Amino acid sequence: MRQHISYSELKDWKQCPYYHKLTRIDGLAGFKGNEYTAFGTAVHSVCERKMLKEEFDANEYFLKEFSKNLSELDEDVQTSEKLIEQMCVQGATLLPHIESVVQEKFGNFEVVSTEEQIMVPIDDTDFKFKGYIDLVVKTGDGKYHIIDWKTCSWGWDMRKRSDPMVTYQLTLYKKFFAIKHGIDPSKIDTHFILLKRTAKKNHVEFVDVSSGTIKTNNATKLLMSAISNIKSKKAIKNRLSCKRCQFYKTEHCT
Repeated sequence: MRQHISYSELKDWKQCPYYHKLTRIDGLAGFKGNEYTAFGTAVHSVCERKMLKEEFDANEYFLKEFSKNLSELDEDVQTSEKLIEQMCVQGATLLPHIESVVQEKFGNFEVVSTEEQIMVPIDDTDFKFKGYIDLVVKTGDGKYHIIDWKTCSWGWDMRKRSDPMVTYQLTLYKKFFAIKHGIDPSKIDTHFILLKRTAKKNHVEFVDVSSGTIKTNNATKLLMSAISNIKSKKAIKNRLSCKRCQFYKTEHCT
């Protein structure tokens, strides 16, 4: 059995322990991706190269990556040509704003890492926490800033911005990044950067996430509950999630 857990796996478990069992343990195919994930992955790739100050044609690279990602989708995934055409234009619109927004937020900064892997032991378990941090920068005041790129349509409403399961991603990244590098958590701030496809203005937006002691403890408790449940093989069905689940009323879940 795999002895690590990621935020995305924790989110699956929180949604439904039985869905987690089917996809993460039994190996059934879960969500297969679509135009939105293909777009998001392509934009992420551009963001990484921009932050590393590479010389390249951002729009040309985005279109190439987007096309490649689409071609790699499973054959049974239905896509919309109209939406794909719109996304090509939307990507070209938002990409030029990335560097200026980051510069405006931080002033002078140093890129510490991009796509940094976290694989850190979790106290009192035989599991490790696994994750990939999109971007870490360090500012002149000695602070580290953990950043996760999020593509979306027009932005996030207040419900999503304050949703614990959304913000726990950065909370856990902060906790285990601090452990990995021996950094005082008070010297680490966390942020989402929203990359908004359909926005008429403010195409790139920072969402600051506070991750103090209480939130960190709550996120850690949830993580420990998931590990305990997974190890005990108690895969309970969350009936509130059934209608949104691809396995609902199939041979795998009746």
